[in-house]
Amino acid sequence: MIVGDYSMSKGTVVKVSGPLVIAEGMRDANMFDVVKVSDKHLIGEIIEMHGDKASIQVYEETSGLGPGEEVVSTGMPMSVELGPGLISTIYDGIQRPLEKLYEVSGTNIQKGVEVYSLDREKKWKFEPLKQNGDKVSSGDIIGKVQETDVVECRIMVPYGVSGTIKEIFIGDFTVDETVAVITNEKGEDVNVTLMQKWPVRKERPYKEKKTPDSLLVTGQRVIDTFFPITKGGVAAIPGPFGSGKTVTQHQLAKWADADIVVYIGCGERGNEMTDVLNEFPELIDPRTGKSLMERTVLIANTSDMPVAAREASIYTGITIAEFFRDMGYSVALMADSTSRWAEALREMSGRLEEMPGEEGYPAYLGSRLAQFYERAGRVTCLGEDERQGSLTAIGAVSPPGGDTSEPVSQATLRIVKVFWGLDASLAYKRHFPAINWLTSYSLYQDKVDVWADKNVDENFSEQRTEAMRLLQVEAELQEIVQLVGVDSLSDSDRLILETARSIREDFLHQNSFHEVDTYTSLHKQYRMLGLILKFKELGDKAIKEGISVLKIIKLPVIEKIGRAKYIEEANVDASYDNIEQEIAKEITELINKGADEL
Repeated sequence: MIVGDYSMSKGTVVKVSGPLVIAEGMRDANMFDVVKVSDKHLIGEIIEMHGDKASIQVYEETSGLGPGEEVVSTGMPMSVELGPGLISTIYDGIQRPLEKLYEVSGTNIQKGVEVYSLDREKKWKFEPLKQNGDKVSSGDIIGKVQETDVVECRIMVPYGVSGTIKEIFIGDFTVDETVAVITNEKGEDVNVTLMQKWPVRKERPYKEKKTPDSLLVTGQRVIDTFFPITKGGVAAIPGPFGSGKTVTQHQLAKWADADIVVYIGCGERGNEMTDVLNEFPELIDPRTGKSLMERTVLIANTSDMPVAAREASIYTGITIAEFFRDMGYSVALMADSTSRWAEALREMSGRLEEMPGEEGYPAYLGSRLAQFYERAGRVTCLGEDERQGSLTAIGAVSPPGGDTSEPVSQATLRIVKVFWGLDASLAYKRHFPAINWLTSYSLYQDKVDVWADKNVDENFSEQRTEAMRLLQVEAELQEIVQLVGVDSLSDSDRLILETARSIREDFLHQNSFHEVDTYTSLHKQYRMLGLILKFKELGDKAIKEGISVLKIIKLPVIEKIGRAKYIEEANVDASYDNIEQEIAKEITELINKGADEL
C-alpha cells in the first residue's frame, strides 16, 4: 500500500462504471501504476491503456464519483511493505491494517483513508549478523529482529543490491530508519532499512526451485495418510456449500507443520471471517504453547468489500508469504476461496467489455490461476548461506452447486497436484472431513511414500496401499449388496466390508472440535491403521478355520478399535499394544472354541 507524495501523470475521469473508472490524459502513466482518484484520494490501479485513456480498477467504493474528477498516478506499481510487524496483523486486501483503519474511521471504513502498512513509530531491536567490511549480495541475511516470541524476522539485503558493508548499526530502529549502509560496485552508498517494498504482481526471485519431497504434516488423517501434500506443494479443496471447506482450511492453518501461516479470506462471508479473527488469537499453537497469531498473518476481504480489492488480496497474501519463504521458513498459505477471486476477475472483465470465455469468465482465467499457484514451491533462497524455504499453497474452490466441471475448478485442477474433493453426501451424513476417498488424489504420493517409510515406519506406504485397496473393493461390493443383498457375499467379503467400515468411521472420520481427535501425529496414524488391518488379518485366519464372520464382527474389541482415536498421544504405544493383544486373544479364543465344538 503506497502512502506519500505523488506528482506524476495527471488525468481526468470521463466514465465511472462501478469499480471501473476510465480516465483520459494519462499518456505518461504505465500499466499497473497505482493512482489516486478524485480529491478523496481513492486507491486504484491501471489495468488497461488505450492511447491516453487508462482503465482503472478502484479498490474502494466509487459511489458519488463522476466525470471531471482528477486522477493522479503515483508512478509506482501496487506494492506491499515487507518487514517486522507483519506477523499477527490483520490486513484488508490492499495491505491496510484493519486495526489502524478502525482507529481512523470507526466501524465503517471511510473512502481514501491512508494508513501505513507497517507501523512507522514502533521501534524494533536490530541485532547485526555481519560486520563492517563484509561482502554481501542480494538475499544475504545481515541481521535479525525478534518479531514475536516465535518468529525471528531476518533482515535481508534487498534484491539488486550487492557490495561491501560500509556501516552496520545495533540498537532500536523504526522500519524506515537505516540499519546498514552498503557500498555497491559503482561506489555508491545504499541505505538498508528494516523494511522492503515489493510489487505484488511480480514473483520474488530465488536461486533454484527444488522438487518438493517432504510431507507437510497436517494432523488430518485422511490427508496425511491417503492424500498427502508436500512442503512447497499446491492443493485445491473444491466442494459445495456446507461441505466443510472453511473448517478444513482452518484445521490446516492451525495444525500444519509450517513455521508461518498466511490466511487469505478472499470474498468470504463476513461472519466466517469474524470467526477466524476471533478464534485465531485464542488458539494455542501446539508447537510453541503460544498464541497461534504469533506466527500468522491474516488478510480479510469479505464479500461486501469492494470487488476489485478481492482480486488484489490474493497477490498481497502470496507476496507476504514469499517474503517469509525467502528467510528460509516453511510457509503455508490458505486462500479461501479462489472462486470468489475469479468472480472479481469476471466482473472487471465484463466492465472492460472484453470478449467473455466459458461461463462469462475471462479467457485468461487459467493463466491467472497458474501465475498464482506457480509462485508456490520449495526453493534455494538468494544469498550465500544456501538456505531453503518452502511455500505451500492451498486454495478452496466453491463451484456453484458443487459442480466441479465448471471453469474455475477445471482450470485449478490442471495446475494443482493434490485434489481433496469434498462430497455433499458425506457432509450430509455428518462424516467430516468430507473428503471423498474415491475421487480425491495426490500426485506427490510416490515421493511421500519414500519419505514416510524412512521417517515414520518402513511399512507405512504398504499399510496405506492395503487400506486404500480395501476401500475400493468395498465400493465394488456395495454395488452387489444393493442388487442381491449382503447375505449373498462370502464371509471373507463381509469381513472386507466390516474392515472398510472401520477405516471410514474410525480412521477417516475426525472430529475437529474434539481436544484429542482434532490432531493425530503420523506415528499415531500409522498405529491406528495398523490396529484395523491387524483385525482384518487375524479375522481372515479365523474364517479359514471355519469361524463365522458374524461371530468375528461381534467381538468386544471392535469397540476399543473404534475408540482408539481418542487416546492421547502420550499413551498411544502402551494402549495400542494392549488392544492388539486383545484382538489376538479374542480371535484365538474364537478359533479354539470353534475347534472344541467340532
